[in-house]
Amino acid sequence: MSELIWLIPLLPLIGFIVNGLGRNAFSKGMIGTLGSAVVFISFICSCILFSEVYQSRQAGQAGVIEQHLFDWISVGHLKISLSFLVDPLSAIMLLIVTGIGFLIHIYSIGYMHHDNGFGKFFAYLNLFIFFMLLLVLGSNYLVMFIGWEGVGLCSYLLIGFWYKNTSYANAAKKAFVMNRIGDLGFLLAVFLILGTFGSLEFSTVFAGAKNFAVGDIAVVSITILLFIAATGKSAQIPLFTWLPDAMAGPTPVSALIHAATMVTAGIYMIARSNVLFVLSPITLQLISIIAICTALLAAAIAITQNDIKKVLAYSTVSQLGYMFLGLGVGAFTGAFFHVLTHAFFKALLFLGAGSVIHGMSDEQDMRKMGGLRKAMPITYITMLIGTIAIAGIPPFSGFFSKDEILANAFAANPLLWGLGFLGALMTAFYMFRMLFMTFSGSFRGTDEQKHHLHESPKSMTIPLMVLAVLSAVGGAINLPAALGGNHWLENFLAPVFAEGKALIPAAHHLEHSTEYMLMAVSIVGVLIMVGLAYNVYVKRQQIPAGDEAPRGFLANLSYHKFYVDELYDAVVVRPINWLSTFFGQVVDQRGIDGIVNGAGKATFDTGKVLRLLQNGNVGFYLLMMVIGVIAIFVYGFLSL
Repeated sequence: MSELIWLIPLLPLIGFIVNGLGRNAFSKGMIGTLGSAVVFISFICSCILFSEVYQSRQAGQAGVIEQHLFDWISVGHLKISLSFLVDPLSAIMLLIVTGIGFLIHIYSIGYMHHDNGFGKFFAYLNLFIFFMLLLVLGSNYLVMFIGWEGVGLCSYLLIGFWYKNTSYANAAKKAFVMNRIGDLGFLLAVFLILGTFGSLEFSTVFAGAKNFAVGDIAVVSITILLFIAATGKSAQIPLFTWLPDAMAGPTPVSALIHAATMVTAGIYMIARSNVLFVLSPITLQLISIIAICTALLAAAIAITQNDIKKVLAYSTVSQLGYMFLGLGVGAFTGAFFHVLTHAFFKALLFLGAGSVIHGMSDEQDMRKMGGLRKAMPITYITMLIGTIAIAGIPPFSGFFSKDEILANAFAANPLLWGLGFLGALMTAFYMFRMLFMTFSGSFRGTDEQKHHLHESPKSMTIPLMVLAVLSAVGGAINLPAALGGNHWLENFLAPVFAEGKALIPAAHHLEHSTEYMLMAVSIVGVLIMVGLAYNVYVKRQQIPAGDEAPRGFLANLSYHKFYVDELYDAVVVRPINWLSTFFGQVVDQRGIDGIVNGAGKATFDTGKVLRLLQNGNVGFYLLMMVIGVIAIFVYGFLSL
């Protein structure tokens, strides 16, 4: 399989081309089968490749497989190749992208069955998988950048899939523009890396970085630019507002792009570049600050949202903040562990929300739901598992990954742990609030919705059940020593982070007693929040007020998303629109167009006057000749 790595991204690309060209000719069954099959075969190939890497690690080797396809750019001493790198980090990412991607493709067959753009949708999904695999497999920053840009393009196409709705089209444009801001940071970082190290290959760059001192200005500049890129793609402050609006896309898009794959690209890129980041402590501190602020702000907003997909969207932003917190305190394995578990339970929750919306005839307001537990038992049970996992209740996966990040945060700075713990409490509250408002109590929708209420088809529920199992047991891959585990994931990824760890002082390891205390505090706090949510939304059956109802100061801030969009609109959007109007109407039309049109009009008017001299009178012509001769003599005399 190591000789056929290229086959993994090629298959989804073939699916994109075939489904794209035949979207109006093929049946929906054929399109869905082909689109899912190419991703499934890529998943099988990824599993075989993962087994080869695993066997290499078992033998005590680094588990690195490289495949050089061809030299892409060769100018003087500069050589950039199109080549692939498979190591423990990318091998796991391949499984996430193709495995979760396949389940979402299967789910989409049922969810999008009645949509007229069925073929186009599957073509876009296949193209997204291709670019995401390119991002993960690239052995240098340029190949990664191509995949990075590609998933941004596919995000735009999928978010604005129902582009005839103006608000959906605007959401797609917003995502595209905000991602371009981050992408500029990536592009500048690529140029700076090339100028500093003379190469874009990971192996060359990381080997050369070891010769730089900690805090070197070049490395600091590179890491800050890379972090700017990550804030755009992975929705961190200040570039996070595009992701909640991206819920305009079909729900499978939310699960694929905004839960399991694209938004985690920033974490993958920083984890891949860990050697550079450990040489820039100021960048890691900046990441920690931005991360904890993002986690808390998004969690505070999610508490009062009533759109089921918006709750999950802000939850994603908050969980991404936890992943960046892990990166900021040097817990690269912990951050990637949370990427893995988050892919399971957040994809499950998004697909579960899609099942609810499908059963509720496209209703997304939780205030109009309630009592769905009996009508949709599979959706309820699987979403309950996902909710328990994200809330951090043992023994489900989210507990172990989030606990590892918080433990490392405590070792680095107890204040970061305290703020992270506060975010975890809010997470438990708003997630069980969502669950209870949706499935408990009495039905609050219309009679028409109640009449059509039903469980989703098997093509939608089977992926839910698979993801529920993964959400329940996924934490076992990196059980801490305090709980009798052997840190399998940490040991497996050790070669990826070995060079980075060698450049920094040994991290302070917590005593088992301290870890037990932190776990106990976390569990008790989360259970209290679950009980509070149960008391408010099940026992008292309290339903959030309408959009125009008066609210307290903090509740109003949370409900209106802390007016961040309004602030951006006032500070950025309106001034840019005003400037563009000024330059368009005043500078361009009246200034530049006025000069160009004025020159043309002056030439035209001059011609109109001069043509009057051509009147056909021979005497007038002789007079003009005499005047011309006299003028020449006068000029010649004066120039002597």
